[in-house]
Amino acid sequence: MSTSSNAAAPRVGLLAWWSRGARLLGYEMRRRWYLFAVLALIWLLAAMRLFVHHSPMLPVMVNWTPSIPHHLVYVDYSGLPLARGDLVVYAFEGEAARRDFPGLKDQPFFKRIAGVPGDTVTVVGREVFVNGVGVGTAKTHTFDRRPLEPIAATVIPPGFLYVQGTSPDSFDSRYRSSGLVAMRDVTARVKPLL
Repeated sequence: MSTSSNAAAPRVGLLAWWSRGARLLGYEMRRRWYLFAVLALIWLLAAMRLFVHHSPMLPVMVNWTPSIPHHLVYVDYSGLPLARGDLVVYAFEGEAARRDFPGLKDQPFFKRIAGVPGDTVTVVGREVFVNGVGVGTAKTHTFDRRPLEPIAATVIPPGFLYVQGTSPDSFDSRYRSSGLVAMRDVTARVKPLL
């Protein structure tokens, strides 16, 4: 008899503990509703990113990478013609992307257009040039030691862009695994706010 009462005692204690915790949480949620509202919004956006769309279509975007020096940008989805120097957001696509970096498929990337159709891309060693202007040096490997190859010399075909980040660590068109970006994969043009 004492064995069964000893087993029941921890269960009752656990239920009382859960009940007390639920009451305290309810009290704190009523008292600090604004903090829980912000937390709920963050969870909602995370769920949208996971289950609805990989990149919510919001009018602003926050950039926390060193790829481009702007941290807050206005996103223009109007689809105006693209030109050299424009900052764009595009989906990471392509056969090499799926093969070499499947975890990045469809992720939004934020870069500057450095080459347009008809421009010539040349490579000398690991230095990459667009129309004879140096646009960066291709690194030999990723931070997790995977090898990286520079893009092959080419003339940018119609419907494609050469995109470039400002950081030497930017994963952009200077690498074969990233390559040229199809214009159909560009989702928006952006304008820096901060």
